[in-house]
Amino acid sequence: MVQEEQLLQVKNVKKHYPISRGLFGRQVGVVKAVDGVSLEIRRGETLGLVGESGCGKSTLGRVILGLEPPTEGEVIFDGRNVRSLEGEKLQELRKRMQVIFQDPYSSLNPRQTVGRIIGEGMVIHGMGTAAERRERVHRLMEVVGLRPEQFSRYPHEFSGGQRQRIGIARALAVNPELVVCDEPLSALDVSIQAQVINLLEDLQSEFGLTYLFISHDLSVVRHISDRVAVMYLGQIVEFAQTEELFENPCHPYTRALLDAVPVMNPGRAGRRRKRVIEAEAQRLPDRCQFQPRCPEAVPDCGRGEPEIVECAPGHWVKCLAVRTGT
Repeated sequence: MVQEEQLLQVKNVKKHYPISRGLFGRQVGVVKAVDGVSLEIRRGETLGLVGESGCGKSTLGRVILGLEPPTEGEVIFDGRNVRSLEGEKLQELRKRMQVIFQDPYSSLNPRQTVGRIIGEGMVIHGMGTAAERRERVHRLMEVVGLRPEQFSRYPHEFSGGQRQRIGIARALAVNPELVVCDEPLSALDVSIQAQVINLLEDLQSEFGLTYLFISHDLSVVRHISDRVAVMYLGQIVEFAQTEELFENPCHPYTRALLDAVPVMNPGRAGRRRKRVIEAEAQRLPDRCQFQPRCPEAVPDCGRGEPEIVECAPGHWVKCLAVRTGT
């Protein structure tokens, strides 16, 4: 059950990477991977973050985890500014935020056994004795659907789905509150994806976890998320409860994404309006970033950057066309 208490707040976060040229590395520009994102995640909920590849979803996840410092803005976790923490306080905070990586093949050390991979976080944070850690690793392996007798095996002896279960167990080992799931299904076969989704939902219920679920698969996001944020070129362009967003999308980009999702009913697919996005994504100064590709653009779209407005209770959208009532 979703609680109203906010566990995480992201306030106007930006992450820009400099572009350097020449012998002396002169800066000639910046890549705006994340460009002024603000959102909150409530304790116990799953927030889906969707968008095209390269829109900044994974970069935002790394900034939230403290793996990369933001260029501007604040990340507030349980009332504390992540950037202001150092030493033991930062170490304690890192234990409360964990990540499940996208690629189960490259995210596991091939030279370590499964038991050591899962228990490494507990060693780093000084949790329990060696016997207690081993017992907890065995328990976690059972929880995620692995056998304790596989404790001494190496990652290459497991399938892709089993490796992702190892990654999930590793994330849970230190009793986190927030888990950033960074495209955890994209490298898995479709037949395995449903098993991992069900596992994540069961673990959330059992351990009271909060998820930031990053994905480009809208059908998966609709199934697992309580609320959804749509990201385009480093900005949040729409934010709403899951069913509200899927049934009443306000932003043209969101509608185009939803129209691209295959449906099982051919008759329903034939009645859908097809929105074609033809132009390449490009950044524009002081304008709507989606305007060159937008099939529903109005003259105002080229005259200034839109502000995010509430088009329905709890439903926010960054679009001048919505703001002007078109």
